[in-house]
Amino acid sequence: MFGDLMGMMGKLKETQLKVEETKKRLDHVLIDEKSSDGLLEVTITANRKIRNITLNENLLLDKEMLEDYLVNVINKAIDKATNVHETELAAVAKEGMPNIPGMDMFK
Repeated sequence: MFGDLMGMMGKLKETQLKVEETKKRLDHVLIDEKSSDGLLEVTITANRKIRNITLNENLLLDKEMLEDYLVNVINKAIDKATNVHETELAAVAKEGMPNIPGMDMFK
């Protein structure tokens, strides 16, 4: 019984390390999002850190329009990054979870 418990604890520790490695790797996974007209482009990591913003200088002429573009494009990029982030971490967690009866959380 204790051998099984120790094995499960070891597997959980290994999974924790894999999750941390995955989080570090996601710092290098880049997501690009553009406005529909291509006037603004945002690049963020899968850990949702903004890496770059490129904008057409015409957007500088209208502060309100620029703000709207930034909000829309950044939110779309964050949604995509969140999806990648959650998918990657869920895959690592599912792979490393011990088989505990009644605890099948990833169906």
